[in-house]
Amino acid sequence: QLVDSGGGLVQAGGSLRLSCAASGRTFNKYNMAWFRQAPGKEREFVAAIKWIDGSTYYADSVKGRFTISRNNARNTVSLQMNSLKSEDAASYYCAAGAVVRVVMSPGEYDYWGQGTQVTVSS
Repeated sequence: QLVDSGGGLVQAGGSLRLSCAASGRTFNKYNMAWFRQAPGKEREFVAAIKWIDGSTYYADSVKGRFTISRNNARNTVSLQMNSLKSEDAASYYCAAGAVVRVVMSPGEYDYWGQGTQVTVSS
């Protein structure tokens, strides 16, 4: 029900925009987030946006470079990634949670996208 897209190969310092399209249900009242997972590492929080007031949250490692946004009319959420670094390379996953108390915890989310690969060349 969540389809991630927009990943690809980009040079360090470049930009990518990831998109997550929801289908099968309306996610307007779901809290949305992006996580990422690099090979051999645990899935880590990247950014989140609350449905009730649009509050946004970011991991310290991406603050100031990444921007999460949502379009409720289109049932989509996006992640604009600028000034990409080699350490940003990972598979990125969109997630949706109806009730999220701890935005950084993967266990709080009910639905997941299939992931989209981001590769950063130096």
